[in-house]
Amino acid sequence: MAFSLSSPAFPEGGMIPKKHTCDGEDLSPPLDWEGAPAGTKAFALIVDDPDAPAGTWVHWVIYDIPGDAKGLDEGLAKTETTAGAKQGMSWGVDRFSKLGYSGPCPPPGTPHRYRFKLAALDAPLGLPHKATKFDVEKAMKGHVLGQAQLTGKYGR
Repeated sequence: MAFSLSSPAFPEGGMIPKKHTCDGEDLSPPLDWEGAPAGTKAFALIVDDPDAPAGTWVHWVIYDIPGDAKGLDEGLAKTETTAGAKQGMSWGVDRFSKLGYSGPCPPPGTPHRYRFKLAALDAPLGLPHKATKFDVEKAMKGHVLGQAQLTGKYGR
């Protein structure tokens, strides 16, 4: 079975429901995965928007997710630790910085793509809370056993 990531809230390439955006309750969507590679000890998830006008906007960084996890529940707390994992900082073109999930909030116009990128790792990263996307990507080097991605869209 191939390593895959999905959500009961939206299909691959589909529209992300309003409740998971800044126009709604800004709840993290539920996520499910299966087929993690043998030897997986932890997961890391990064959600970004490659369509942001001034560069990629990071919407969620969560890492050291336990290796036996099969997904993440909807509406995780925006705290340093949740679901047995550590949360990092989201950031965007205006350099805002928030702990935990920060839902889609694009300018009016063409819907943006939101990439949910999950990595299966051979060990927890051991980074402190509030790490950035760059901290997590650097720590993951040499530890990635497999990757899965889910893309959703949102427009205003």
